[in-house]
Amino acid sequence: MPAWGATPGEVPVGGMLRDATMQGLNGPSRQLSQFRGKALIINVWASWCGPCRLEMGSLERLAWRDEAKHFAVIGISTDDYPEAAKGFLKKTNATFNHYIDSRLLLENMLGADHLPLTLLVDAQGRVLKKVYGATEWDSPQTLAMIRSAFQIPATQSR
Repeated sequence: MPAWGATPGEVPVGGMLRDATMQGLNGPSRQLSQFRGKALIINVWASWCGPCRLEMGSLERLAWRDEAKHFAVIGISTDDYPEAAKGFLKKTNATFNHYIDSRLLLENMLGADHLPLTLLVDAQGRVLKKVYGATEWDSPQTLAMIRSAFQIPATQSR
C-alpha cells in the first residue's frame, strides 16, 4: 500500500471504475465500459519511464498466455504527446491494445501518481489489486497472484 495520498477522483481497491473514453494508440478508441464482462489488467505507463519499458515485454508475453482467455490486457499511456507513445509501441512491436490519457482522467481515476501502475479489475469493473512498480508479469509468482485474484483454476494454465 503506497504511503502517498490519493490522486483526484481515485478509485480505491474495492471500488468500481467509472466509464471513460480511451483514445486508441494502436487500435480504435473505446469506452472503458466496453471491457465489462471480462476481467481486465490495466497497465499505466509512459514512454519516458524506464521501469515501464522494462516490464512491457512481460506484459506482452502475459497477453499471449493460455490464462489470458480469462482476462484482457490493456495499456494506458500517460505521455503528453501521442507520437512519443506510438513510437515506443512501434519499437516494442506491441500487440495488445494501448490507449492514451490526454486529459489525466484515467491517470487520476486509476491512481497513477507513480509509474508503472498495473490494476487487476474484475469483470464487473471492481478494482481488485493495484501493483506499483515494474513487475515480471509472466513469472510463476505473478501468474499465481493473477490466477488467485481472478479465480482462474491452476489446471487451466501452462
